[in-house]
Amino acid sequence: MFNILRTAHVEFRVTDLDASKRFYVDALGFIIIHEEKDRLYLGCYEERDLYSLVLRKTEKPGLGHLAFKVESESDLDAIAKVAQEDGLKHKWMNKGEKLGMGRTLAMQDPHGIPLHFFYEVERREWLLQRYDLYRGARIQRIDHYNCQVPDCRRAYEWYTKRMGFHGSEYTAANDVPKIPGELSAKNPAHAWKVIETDDLWATWLHRKPNVHDIAMMNGIGPRLHHVGWWAYDRLSILDACDMLASVGMVDSIERGPGRHGLSNAFFLYLRDPDKNRIEIYCGDYLLTDWDMPPVRWSINDKRRATFWGHLPPKSWFEEASLVEDITTGDLLSTSDPKFFGKPSFVI
Repeated sequence: MFNILRTAHVEFRVTDLDASKRFYVDALGFIIIHEEKDRLYLGCYEERDLYSLVLRKTEKPGLGHLAFKVESESDLDAIAKVAQEDGLKHKWMNKGEKLGMGRTLAMQDPHGIPLHFFYEVERREWLLQRYDLYRGARIQRIDHYNCQVPDCRRAYEWYTKRMGFHGSEYTAANDVPKIPGELSAKNPAHAWKVIETDDLWATWLHRKPNVHDIAMMNGIGPRLHHVGWWAYDRLSILDACDMLASVGMVDSIERGPGRHGLSNAFFLYLRDPDKNRIEIYCGDYLLTDWDMPPVRWSINDKRRATFWGHLPPKSWFEEASLVEDITTGDLLSTSDPKFFGKPSFVI
């Protein structure tokens, strides 16, 4: 019914725009696109959309919204129909209501994650080969979102069966698949029967042809765990560490550098001055076929989180950003995770 193309931009709530500017622009090298009294619009070198990061000054930090680009104007109406049918909170934003954006649909997903969908967008100069402008971590583009929700199974069902996302990898809470070997992920025709049967701990979902546009993992939620940006290379990630340390921001380095087993990404996790988490990474892989079977990881395999076996810090598991109600602007309350069991609704 509609075609969601890719991750597009994120809006973070921050309490101090000057501190955020020092972190994102001065240290990491994001490009200033536009400045307002209470908002800062930033972008990266490879991007052609006007911006990929909005910093909005508020009293309390958190997530404003996650945005996706769709293929056509009519796709917005089709997604609005899904929101209406599923009883999800949604509203329309007119052209010009968001900087550089046409008509936009804002909605909360079944767990409360605030999503924006748009088609029309203002473009800007492509800076991919403006190497004279490269600074900081030489971040190229926004890539994905990672969210915590109380019921990963329910989120997986909705994003795949209602929104058209496909699973690339997932973590199962049981060590042994519950179905016979002939129906395993080795057989693409039955790939989905594996992920529909396993106890889901986390799932990586994509629309563009790489590992993920959005990931969902069991946890206290709804909360945003992190937003991922693609770096030029591994050296850029190491340069980010050196830069942050040299300007007195070493405490913002939370985890890494390292390599994930999941996605194969070479990563670095950072916390901005308001503790919003971002990932700078490179090195995942291409997924060109929709029927590519998802990669299965056991929750007891240490290599899934860090391929080299090192455990993440406690904060990486326990801390995440609260998310905003699209109508009131308040931060939503959270609930404890439901780790296993069937979806709470039927499609």
